[in-house]
Amino acid sequence: MVGERNMHNVVALLEAVHTRHFESGQSLLLRRGQIGTVVMTFQDGAREVEFADGDGRGFALLPLRPDPLMFLYDAPDFAAA
Repeated sequence: MVGERNMHNVVALLEAVHTRHFESGQSLLLRRGQIGTVVMTFQDGAREVEFADGDGRGFALLPLRPDPLMFLYDAPDFAAA
């Protein structure tokens, strides 16, 4: 359902975010448009988002407020007539 912000939703960043590779600690710049997956939702509205490469290997995991996120959908909802 549109409007729900549950785990496993796909999101895109609306702004660049500086972070670190979660294994190596190397500095990373996640650019606007970078796609991630919500892996946890906190009661205050923040989301833990995992970013992974094309092979599915995660490289960043960070909590984000909903403001810099766009929730992506792959199927339409049927509108009430």
